Amino acid sequence: MPELTWQKSSHCAQGNSCVNVASTPTGTIHLTESGDPARAILGTTPTAFSALLHTLKHKEETHRG
Repeated sequence: MPELTWQKSSHCAQGNSCVNVASTPTGTIHLTESGDPARAILGTTPTAFSALLHTLKHKEETHRG
């Protein structure tokens, strides 16, 4: 696996429970959680990741309204 450049979620509060995201030149999206000492990495497609973000944003808007 190539060296990944991780970006912390903009919704991350202080602490160790932050989602980190990175992508590869082939387009695979990788996710990990900063509080995971094993550094387990989940891989997905851009389409599936986009669907996840859409669902999470929709749920957040529903809970605020």
